[in-house]
Amino acid sequence: MGCLSERYLPELKKNIPEVDEYFGSNNIPQILKKIGGEFKHNLIGERQISTPNNFAYLKISEGCDNPCSFCAIPIMRGLHKSKPIEQVMNEVINLSKKNIKELIVIAQDTTYYGLDLYGKRELASLLKSLSVVDGIEWIRLMYAFPSKFPIEVLDVISDSEKICKYIDIPVQHASDNVLKSMRRGITRRALTELLHKIRNKIPEIALRTTLIVGYPNETEKDFEELINFVKEIEFDRLGIFTYSQEENTFAYELGDPIPQKIKEERQQIIMDLQREISFKRNISRIGKTKKVLIEKEDGQNLIGRTEWDAPEIDNEIIFTKNKNLKIGDFTKVKITDALEYDLFGESVV
Repeated sequence: MGCLSERYLPELKKNIPEVDEYFGSNNIPQILKKIGGEFKHNLIGERQISTPNNFAYLKISEGCDNPCSFCAIPIMRGLHKSKPIEQVMNEVINLSKKNIKELIVIAQDTTYYGLDLYGKRELASLLKSLSVVDGIEWIRLMYAFPSKFPIEVLDVISDSEKICKYIDIPVQHASDNVLKSMRRGITRRALTELLHKIRNKIPEIALRTTLIVGYPNETEKDFEELINFVKEIEFDRLGIFTYSQEENTFAYELGDPIPQKIKEERQQIIMDLQREISFKRNISRIGKTKKVLIEKEDGQNLIGRTEWDAPEIDNEIIFTKNKNLKIGDFTKVKITDALEYDLFGESVV
Protein backbone atom coordinates (compact mmCIF):
# COMPACT_ATOMS: atom_id res chain seq x y z
CA MET A 1 0.00 0.00 0.00
CA GLY A 2 1.02 3.62 -0.43
CA CYS A 3 2.62 5.72 -3.15
CA LEU A 4 4.07 2.82 -5.14
CA SER A 5 0.69 1.11 -5.43
CA GLU A 6 -0.99 4.41 -6.27
CA ARG A 7 1.38 5.15 -9.11
CA TYR A 8 2.23 1.75 -10.61
CA LEU A 9 -0.84 -0.38 -9.89
CA PRO A 10 -1.18 -2.02 -13.36
CA GLU A 11 2.52 -2.88 -13.50
CA LEU A 12 2.52 -4.29 -9.96
CA LYS A 13 -0.52 -6.46 -10.59
CA LYS A 14 1.08 -7.81 -13.75
CA ASN A 15 4.52 -8.46 -12.30
CA ILE A 16 3.56 -9.64 -8.79
CA PRO A 17 0.16 -11.36 -9.25
CA GLU A 18 0.49 -13.39 -6.04
CA VAL A 19 -0.19 -10.30 -3.91
CA ASP A 20 -3.74 -10.49 -2.51
CA GLU A 21 -4.57 -6.79 -2.76
CA TYR A 22 -2.97 -3.46 -3.60
CA PHE A 23 -4.03 -0.18 -1.97
CA GLY A 24 -3.11 3.35 -3.04
CA SER A 25 -2.29 6.37 -0.91
CA ASN A 26 -5.84 7.31 0.06
CA ASN A 27 -7.66 3.98 0.23
CA ILE A 28 -8.38 3.70 3.97
CA PRO A 29 -12.10 2.84 3.51
CA GLN A 30 -11.19 0.08 1.04
CA ILE A 31 -8.52 -1.30 3.38
CA LEU A 32 -10.99 -1.54 6.25
CA LYS A 33 -13.61 -3.15 4.04
CA LYS A 34 -11.11 -5.73 2.81
CA ILE A 35 -10.21 -6.81 6.34
CA GLY A 36 -13.81 -6.88 7.50
CA GLY A 37 -14.09 -3.48 9.15
CA GLU A 38 -16.14 -0.39 8.47
CA PHE A 39 -14.94 3.15 7.88
CA LYS A 40 -16.79 5.53 10.21
CA HIS A 41 -16.39 9.25 9.60
CA ASN A 42 -17.40 10.07 13.17
CA LEU A 43 -14.22 8.32 14.38
CA ILE A 44 -11.90 10.46 12.25
CA GLY A 45 -9.36 12.03 14.60
CA GLU A 46 -8.96 8.95 16.77
CA ARG A 47 -5.63 7.36 16.01
CA GLN A 48 -2.91 5.13 17.33
CA ILE A 49 0.45 6.76 17.98
CA SER A 50 3.31 5.22 16.04
CA THR A 51 5.87 7.78 17.25
CA PRO A 52 7.31 7.96 20.79
CA ASN A 53 4.66 9.05 23.28
CA ASN A 54 5.90 12.63 23.60
CA PHE A 55 5.29 13.90 20.04
CA ALA A 56 3.01 13.26 17.08
CA TYR A 57 2.81 14.34 13.46
CA LEU A 58 -0.30 16.34 12.61
CA LYS A 59 -1.14 16.16 8.91
CA ILE A 60 -3.36 19.10 8.03
CA SER A 61 -3.82 18.38 4.31
CA GLU A 62 -3.10 15.86 1.59
CA GLY A 63 -1.81 16.39 -1.93
CA CYS A 64 -0.26 19.41 -3.59
CA ASP A 65 -1.18 22.04 -6.19
CA ASN A 66 2.36 23.31 -6.74
CA PRO A 67 3.73 22.52 -10.23
CA CYS A 68 7.34 21.73 -9.27
CA SER A 69 8.97 20.13 -12.29
CA PHE A 70 10.89 17.44 -10.40
CA CYS A 71 8.12 16.24 -8.08
CA ALA A 72 5.75 13.30 -8.49
CA ILE A 73 3.68 13.98 -5.35
CA PRO A 74 0.64 15.37 -7.23
CA ILE A 75 0.69 12.25 -9.40
CA MET A 76 0.61 9.95 -6.37
CA ARG A 77 -1.25 12.06 -3.81
CA GLY A 78 -3.51 14.19 -5.96
CA LEU A 79 -4.26 17.89 -5.67
CA HIS A 80 -4.29 19.72 -2.36
CA LYS A 81 -7.15 18.90 0.02
CA SER A 82 -7.19 20.65 3.39
CA LYS A 83 -8.70 18.94 6.40
CA PRO A 84 -11.55 21.03 7.83
CA ILE A 85 -10.34 22.90 10.89
CA GLU A 86 -12.96 21.15 13.05
CA GLN A 87 -11.50 17.78 12.06
CA VAL A 88 -7.95 18.94 12.78
CA MET A 89 -8.92 20.28 16.20
CA ASN A 90 -10.77 17.10 17.09
CA GLU A 91 -7.64 15.11 16.28
CA VAL A 92 -5.46 17.45 18.35
CA ILE A 93 -7.75 17.28 21.38
CA ASN A 94 -7.60 13.48 21.20
CA LEU A 95 -3.81 13.63 20.95
CA SER A 96 -3.61 15.88 23.99
CA LYS A 97 -5.63 13.32 25.95
CA LYS A 98 -2.92 10.79 25.08
CA ASN A 99 -0.36 13.12 26.73
CA ILE A 100 1.21 14.20 23.44
CA LYS A 101 3.26 17.32 24.19
CA GLU A 102 4.60 18.29 20.76
CA LEU A 103 2.68 18.60 17.50
CA ILE A 104 4.66 18.54 14.27
CA VAL A 105 2.47 20.21 11.67
CA ILE A 106 2.99 18.63 8.26
CA ALA A 107 1.54 18.50 4.75
CA GLN A 108 3.01 18.46 1.30
CA ASP A 109 2.63 22.26 1.56
CA THR A 110 1.49 23.60 4.94
CA THR A 111 1.26 27.22 3.73
CA TYR A 112 -1.54 26.31 1.29
CA TYR A 113 -3.79 25.21 4.15
CA GLY A 114 -7.38 26.43 3.86
CA LEU A 115 -7.18 27.95 0.38
CA ASP A 116 -9.32 25.20 -1.13
CA LEU A 117 -11.90 25.14 1.69
CA TYR A 118 -12.12 28.75 2.82
CA GLY A 119 -10.89 30.74 -0.17
CA LYS A 120 -7.79 32.02 1.64
CA ARG A 121 -4.73 30.68 3.39
CA GLU A 122 -5.68 29.90 6.98
CA LEU A 123 -2.43 28.51 8.40
CA ALA A 124 -2.07 31.45 10.81
CA SER A 125 -5.61 30.92 12.16
CA LEU A 126 -5.00 27.20 12.52
CA LEU A 127 -1.79 27.75 14.47
CA LYS A 128 -3.61 30.15 16.81
CA SER A 129 -6.31 27.52 17.44
CA LEU A 130 -3.73 24.80 18.10
CA SER A 131 -2.00 27.06 20.62
CA VAL A 132 -4.96 27.09 23.01
CA VAL A 133 -5.26 23.30 23.38
CA ASP A 134 -4.40 22.28 26.94
CA GLY A 135 -1.51 19.86 27.28
CA ILE A 136 0.17 20.76 24.00
CA GLU A 137 3.40 22.59 24.81
CA TRP A 138 5.21 22.72 21.47
CA ILE A 139 3.91 23.24 17.93
CA ARG A 140 6.44 22.86 15.13
CA LEU A 141 5.86 24.01 11.53
CA MET A 142 7.29 21.92 8.70
CA TYR A 143 7.24 21.98 4.88
CA ALA A 144 6.36 25.65 4.45
CA PHE A 145 6.49 26.38 0.71
CA PRO A 146 8.38 29.67 0.14
CA SER A 147 6.35 30.98 -2.80
CA LYS A 148 3.37 33.04 -1.57
CA PHE A 149 4.38 32.41 2.04
CA PRO A 150 1.63 33.85 4.32
CA ILE A 151 3.58 36.52 6.21
CA GLU A 152 0.94 36.75 8.97
CA VAL A 153 2.20 33.37 10.18
CA LEU A 154 5.33 35.11 11.47
CA ASP A 155 3.30 37.23 13.91
CA VAL A 156 1.63 34.11 15.29
CA ILE A 157 4.96 32.32 15.76
CA SER A 158 6.52 35.40 17.33
CA ASP A 159 3.64 35.99 19.75
CA SER A 160 3.04 32.41 20.91
CA GLU A 161 5.10 30.71 23.60
CA LYS A 162 3.89 27.33 22.40
CA ILE A 163 4.93 27.61 18.76
CA CYS A 164 8.56 26.64 18.32
CA LYS A 165 10.86 29.29 16.91
CA TYR A 166 11.54 27.00 13.99
CA ILE A 167 10.43 26.76 10.37
CA ASP A 168 11.23 24.11 7.80
CA ILE A 169 11.10 25.95 4.47
CA PRO A 170 12.38 23.85 1.54
CA VAL A 171 13.97 26.20 -1.02
CA GLN A 172 15.52 23.47 -3.28
CA HIS A 173 17.84 25.89 -5.12
CA ALA A 174 18.89 29.54 -5.38
CA SER A 175 19.83 30.10 -9.01
CA ASP A 176 17.13 31.89 -11.00
CA ASN A 177 17.94 29.64 -13.96
CA VAL A 178 17.28 26.47 -11.96
CA LEU A 179 14.38 27.90 -9.95
CA LYS A 180 12.59 28.84 -13.16
CA SER A 181 13.09 25.40 -14.68
CA MET A 182 11.99 23.80 -11.41
CA ARG A 183 8.79 25.88 -11.64
CA ARG A 184 9.17 27.03 -8.05
CA GLY A 185 7.33 30.32 -8.54
CA ILE A 186 9.97 32.43 -6.80
CA THR A 187 13.23 34.22 -7.65
CA ARG A 188 16.54 34.24 -5.80
CA ARG A 189 15.92 37.84 -4.74
CA ALA A 190 12.41 37.16 -3.40
CA LEU A 191 13.63 34.05 -1.63
CA THR A 192 16.46 35.94 0.07
CA GLU A 193 14.12 38.77 1.09
CA LEU A 194 11.67 36.28 2.62
CA LEU A 195 14.35 34.53 4.67
CA HIS A 196 15.76 37.83 5.94
CA LYS A 197 12.24 38.98 6.81
CA ILE A 198 11.70 35.80 8.85
CA ARG A 199 14.96 36.30 10.72
CA ASN A 200 14.28 40.00 11.34
CA LYS A 201 10.81 39.25 12.71
CA ILE A 202 11.94 36.28 14.84
CA PRO A 203 15.68 36.68 15.56
CA GLU A 204 15.88 33.47 17.62
CA ILE A 205 14.33 31.30 14.90
CA ALA A 206 16.04 28.20 13.53
CA LEU A 207 15.65 27.85 9.78
CA ARG A 208 15.77 24.40 8.17
CA THR A 209 15.80 23.80 4.45
CA THR A 210 16.36 21.15 1.81
CA LEU A 211 18.25 21.52 -1.47
CA ILE A 212 18.62 19.57 -4.70
CA VAL A 213 21.88 19.42 -6.63
CA GLY A 214 22.43 17.91 -10.05
CA TYR A 215 19.16 19.14 -11.56
CA PRO A 216 19.42 18.62 -15.35
CA ASN A 217 20.14 22.25 -16.27
CA GLU A 218 22.29 23.09 -13.24
CA THR A 219 25.52 24.58 -14.57
CA GLU A 220 28.73 25.22 -12.65
CA LYS A 221 27.65 28.86 -12.42
CA ASP A 222 24.27 27.83 -10.97
CA PHE A 223 26.03 25.67 -8.41
CA GLU A 224 28.34 28.54 -7.44
CA GLU A 225 25.23 30.68 -6.89
CA LEU A 226 23.86 28.00 -4.59
CA ILE A 227 27.09 27.91 -2.60
CA ASN A 228 27.04 31.70 -2.18
CA PHE A 229 23.38 31.59 -1.15
CA VAL A 230 24.08 29.00 1.57
CA LYS A 231 26.97 31.15 2.81
CA GLU A 232 24.76 34.23 2.92
CA ILE A 233 21.73 32.74 4.66
CA GLU A 234 23.54 30.36 7.02
CA PHE A 235 20.66 27.96 7.59
CA ASP A 236 20.63 26.37 11.04
CA ARG A 237 19.67 22.99 9.59
CA LEU A 238 20.09 21.80 6.03
CA GLY A 239 19.52 18.58 4.10
CA ILE A 240 20.57 18.02 0.50
CA PHE A 241 19.55 15.49 -2.13
CA THR A 242 20.96 14.56 -5.51
CA TYR A 243 18.49 14.88 -8.36
CA SER A 244 16.76 11.74 -9.60
CA GLN A 245 14.37 11.46 -12.53
CA GLU A 246 10.69 10.84 -11.86
CA GLU A 247 8.51 9.54 -14.67
CA ASN A 248 5.70 11.79 -15.92
CA THR A 249 7.12 14.92 -14.28
CA PHE A 250 7.88 18.07 -16.28
CA ALA A 251 11.62 17.67 -15.69
CA TYR A 252 11.68 14.10 -16.94
CA GLU A 253 11.99 15.30 -20.55
CA LEU A 254 15.20 17.15 -19.64
CA GLY A 255 16.92 13.81 -19.13
CA ASP A 256 19.54 13.21 -16.48
CA PRO A 257 22.74 14.57 -18.05
CA ILE A 258 24.79 15.29 -14.92
CA PRO A 259 26.82 12.22 -13.85
CA GLN A 260 26.07 10.81 -10.42
CA LYS A 261 29.69 11.38 -9.39
CA ILE A 262 29.35 15.11 -10.08
CA LYS A 263 26.06 15.23 -8.17
CA GLU A 264 27.63 13.57 -5.16
CA GLU A 265 30.66 15.89 -5.30
CA ARG A 266 28.35 18.91 -5.28
CA GLN A 267 26.34 17.40 -2.44
CA GLN A 268 29.51 16.92 -0.39
CA ILE A 269 30.71 20.47 -1.04
CA ILE A 270 27.44 21.89 0.32
CA MET A 271 27.44 19.52 3.31
CA ASP A 272 31.05 20.45 4.19
CA LEU A 273 30.03 24.11 4.07
CA GLN A 274 26.92 23.45 6.16
CA ARG A 275 28.96 21.56 8.74
CA GLU A 276 31.01 24.72 9.33
CA ILE A 277 27.89 26.89 9.50
CA SER A 278 26.15 24.51 11.90
CA PHE A 279 29.18 24.45 14.19
CA LYS A 280 29.37 28.25 14.16
CA ARG A 281 25.69 28.64 15.00
CA ASN A 282 25.81 25.93 17.70
CA ILE A 283 28.84 27.59 19.35
CA SER A 284 26.91 30.88 19.45
CA ARG A 285 24.31 29.21 21.65
CA ILE A 286 26.72 28.21 24.41
CA GLY A 287 25.67 29.84 27.68
CA LYS A 288 21.99 29.97 26.80
CA THR A 289 19.41 28.08 28.81
CA LYS A 290 16.73 26.34 26.77
CA LYS A 291 13.63 24.29 27.38
CA VAL A 292 14.35 20.68 26.38
CA LEU A 293 12.07 17.73 25.69
CA ILE A 294 13.72 14.54 26.99
CA GLU A 295 13.55 11.67 24.49
CA LYS A 296 15.94 8.92 25.64
CA GLU A 297 18.61 7.78 28.05
CA ASP A 298 22.18 6.82 27.19
CA GLY A 299 24.18 5.52 30.12
CA GLN A 300 24.61 8.38 32.58
CA ASN A 301 23.15 10.91 30.16
CA LEU A 302 19.75 12.09 29.05
CA ILE A 303 19.21 13.10 25.43
CA GLY A 304 16.61 15.57 24.28
CA ARG A 305 15.76 18.34 21.82
CA THR A 306 15.37 22.09 22.02
CA GLU A 307 12.68 23.97 20.11
CA TRP A 308 15.33 24.49 17.41
CA ASP A 309 15.30 20.78 16.51
CA ALA A 310 12.75 18.47 14.94
CA PRO A 311 12.83 14.78 15.89
CA GLU A 312 14.70 12.24 13.75
CA ILE A 313 16.45 14.80 11.52
CA ASP A 314 18.01 17.57 13.65
CA ASN A 315 20.44 18.12 16.51
CA GLU A 316 20.17 16.60 19.96
CA ILE A 317 21.27 17.96 23.31
CA ILE A 318 23.08 15.64 25.71
CA PHE A 319 23.19 16.33 29.44
CA THR A 320 23.87 14.50 32.72
CA LYS A 321 21.05 12.35 34.03
CA ASN A 322 18.94 13.73 36.84
CA LYS A 323 16.99 11.19 38.91
CA ASN A 324 13.99 13.52 39.05
CA LEU A 325 13.64 13.56 35.26
CA LYS A 326 12.27 10.94 32.91
CA ILE A 327 11.63 10.44 29.20
CA GLY A 328 8.81 12.71 28.04
CA ASP A 329 9.53 15.45 30.59
CA PHE A 330 10.42 19.01 29.75
CA THR A 331 13.35 20.53 31.61
CA LYS A 332 15.64 23.54 31.42
CA VAL A 333 19.19 22.88 30.23
CA LYS A 334 22.08 25.32 30.07
CA ILE A 335 24.16 24.77 26.94
CA THR A 336 27.81 24.32 27.88
CA ASP A 337 29.46 22.95 24.73
CA ALA A 338 28.76 22.16 21.09
CA LEU A 339 29.80 20.06 18.13
CA GLU A 340 28.71 20.44 14.51
CA TYR A 341 25.43 18.61 15.05
CA ASP A 342 25.11 18.14 18.82
CA LEU A 343 24.79 20.33 21.88
CA PHE A 344 25.90 19.51 25.43
CA GLY A 345 24.55 20.95 28.62
CA GLU A 346 23.61 20.63 32.26
CA SER A 347 20.16 20.48 33.79
CA VAL A 348 19.19 23.56 35.79
CA VAL A 349 16.10 22.01 37.43
